[in-house]
Amino acid sequence: MSATLINGSVIREEILSELRAETEKLKAEYGKVPGLVTILVGENPASMSYVTLKIKTAQSLGYNEVQDSRPPDMSEEDLLSLIDRYNKDDSINGILVQLPLPKHIDEKKVLNAIDPDKDVDGFHPVNVGRLMIGGDEVKFPPCTPAAIQEMIIRAGVETKGAEVVVVGRSNIVGKPIAIMMMQKGPGANATVTVVHTGSKNLDAHCLRADILIVAAGVPGLVKPEWIKPGACVIDVGVNRIGEKISKKTGKTIAILSGDVDFEPACERAGFITPVPGGVGPMTITMLMKNTLKSFKYSLGLL
Repeated sequence: MSATLINGSVIREEILSELRAETEKLKAEYGKVPGLVTILVGENPASMSYVTLKIKTAQSLGYNEVQDSRPPDMSEEDLLSLIDRYNKDDSINGILVQLPLPKHIDEKKVLNAIDPDKDVDGFHPVNVGRLMIGGDEVKFPPCTPAAIQEMIIRAGVETKGAEVVVVGRSNIVGKPIAIMMMQKGPGANATVTVVHTGSKNLDAHCLRADILIVAAGVPGLVKPEWIKPGACVIDVGVNRIGEKISKKTGKTIAILSGDVDFEPACERAGFITPVPGGVGPMTITMLMKNTLKSFKYSLGLL
């Protein structure tokens, strides 16, 4: 058996094309476009790189992208005031505060200050509650879990009644994707088990999964013999295990590994995501989808 690759880069381009077309249509009808602000405090290199990618993606879709960069000594009070200003700005539909923040700023307080109806990351407690209730209550599903579900749907994997095992219990991936997969609706209606690195018989749990979602942050944790033949395997892990020199640029780049032992896993799985090139490219895409959705709410279309 050789698994069908679920290519996040390809699916990403499909979705971005759909978002671009819808944005152009709404602009023609209403004379407006989605507004997204990204707030960056400090000069963390990884954060700056990630923010740059968000900016380029938003601009490629025709969004009004506002990059608000602030010095690392910005006070918590000033940051909260800035967020309040964007909360009240009708031209802004999505507010992102890039993490991590400097140590003198309370990240929880900052994230909770964002208007839940502009929280396109889906991290505000109100949006977590909406996700738990499910159905029409859900406004902005968190981006990585939304990416996982979208990839499963577009791969044509049946979820209704499927045994789903989620390895990992983080607030960013494990918990929300478990909630999403057990809800009623497309790409859901599954029977879900959540396990983690402290679980007993982890291999046995994984082996009975029709859909195995691994987000533990442990390189090569899931062995091929843990995978049910024909299962769909979604590897969310992005672990830096070394460095190499790029043949294209001559620069030093990271060697990345997922949480699944990929090559042998391909011989047992029916579907599988690679690392890199799987879930990673999809996360910002779903952020853009949430921003467009927020814009449509503001127009009274949802």
